[in-house]
Amino acid sequence: MSFLLQDYVTRSADKTPEAIAIVASQEQVSYRQMEEASNQLARLLKRIGCEKGDRICFLMPKSPAAIISMIAALKADCAYVPLDSSSPASRLAKIVAACDPRCILITESVSSLLDDLLTEAKLPVTPIVGLMDRKAQAGTFEGRSFKPGFTYDDVESHTNGRLDYQASSEGLAHILFTSGSTGNPKGVMIKHSNVIHFIEWAVKYFGVNSEDRVSGHPPLHFDLSTFDIYGTFAAGAQLHLVPAELNLLPNKMAHFIRSSELTQWFSVPSALNYLAKLDVVRDNDFPSLRRLLWCGEVFPTPALRYWMERLPHVQFTNLYGPTEATIASSYYTVPCCPATDNDPIPIGNACAGEELLVLDDDLKPVAQGEVGNLYIRGVGLSPGYWRDQEKTDSAFIQDPFEASSDDRIYRTGDLARIGTDGLIYFLGRADSQIKSRGYRIELGEIETALNALGVTQDCAVIAINTDSFEGAIICCAYVPLPGSDVPSTLLRSLLSKSLPGYMLPTRWMSIERMPLNVNEKYDRRKLKEDFLAAELKRAAPPVKHYGASTPAWRH
Repeated sequence: MSFLLQDYVTRSADKTPEAIAIVASQEQVSYRQMEEASNQLARLLKRIGCEKGDRICFLMPKSPAAIISMIAALKADCAYVPLDSSSPASRLAKIVAACDPRCILITESVSSLLDDLLTEAKLPVTPIVGLMDRKAQAGTFEGRSFKPGFTYDDVESHTNGRLDYQASSEGLAHILFTSGSTGNPKGVMIKHSNVIHFIEWAVKYFGVNSEDRVSGHPPLHFDLSTFDIYGTFAAGAQLHLVPAELNLLPNKMAHFIRSSELTQWFSVPSALNYLAKLDVVRDNDFPSLRRLLWCGEVFPTPALRYWMERLPHVQFTNLYGPTEATIASSYYTVPCCPATDNDPIPIGNACAGEELLVLDDDLKPVAQGEVGNLYIRGVGLSPGYWRDQEKTDSAFIQDPFEASSDDRIYRTGDLARIGTDGLIYFLGRADSQIKSRGYRIELGEIETALNALGVTQDCAVIAINTDSFEGAIICCAYVPLPGSDVPSTLLRSLLSKSLPGYMLPTRWMSIERMPLNVNEKYDRRKLKEDFLAAELKRAAPPVKHYGASTPAWRH
């Protein structure tokens, strides 16, 4: 029988049953409790009709109950689909309608949201709903199915012993829904083997062991959480779930890292950047911390230098990889603090079993130093998008360097180059490379220059297309440093010292906080909508005045 993701829990429960697996506020769950609770729930899921390959959604805040639900779904030979309880019902309805779940597991706090999304989804068959109530100290997990004539007590006496799994390592483990360009979320299918290959490499490379106390910062519908969860369980370590509200409270976030005595932190850079901008990290802070990892977007070099200068005892690693390639496909451990704020940080080398390719438009390798399109091949590649063969065929294409039709490469949509050091450097999205006034411009370069100024807390540069001679208009949204009022004229003046005039944003928007999407990355789509709305208002004809009022031309 092949090794499956849930086996990490069983293995650690056999080895150290009373060791703490999950910590959430005042709640602690041991590996024995997690093993017993997930076995119990898996039997319940099978009893109510869940079969191999069925999808099980869970709609609940990040909690031990949510993690036990995902492990139980796997033990029932099903695939799980995390639903973001902070998302609007309309978006969740699209996901539920797309994945067609046999069952939805919820907690009481989201029951009204469930009602709204089911009303919106208009499903031909309503999925069975299980109401979960976590009792960590007793090691039980009560479930109540709303299916008529069935109660949890029916399986209470059948919870002992191991389960026999029908799934294989090449079977579907979960579906993660990401934003789609059309507005409909797209479901990325991930196999057990996809995750296991990365976990086995990462645990060995980072030296994760049973003494580690690992952060659980990302939401559970975001693929970074997959490493937090299964990397922790593979090592028999502790997973400390970070409350979502701390994202808005940098001092309390820093206190959480200290008081939890975390040894590993993993998040998107925006969280780290926020703590740096508000200067909440002390010199030689977080004495237990050994590793700091980031993934998902570019970590501005000024903020990285801030962290590295204050935490000389910590190893800093940049991970790169889209959801479609499972958590991360490349890594770069920064050897020393960058000398200047303009030093680029590479995405480095491919993880074991992966390969990054920088190709031209004809799928030929580009010369060293030239900009090309970034592709990935290897053990992490997703089978594709859930029930969307057309989109799958567009993104996962035949490997031009292999004869077998089964060999594929994934088109990331990112631009990259190979440096003289042999490392790969991420240059931004291909669709963020624009043409304005006849010049080709990479928006990521403008953001890098803005971050290097050190006068904003956050910034994002996007472009909107127009029919004017300019082509695309460059727009910048920025958050001033606390207590400061930075006019756009000053930003433009400072930026002009490092960038040519044609790269300077012509539209500026000062905001209190950068909007984030469901994966806690900058919500560039929302910013683009805001700038487009402002542009339409700008282009609107002046209001005509009649009678004795001031002539319109004087306004």
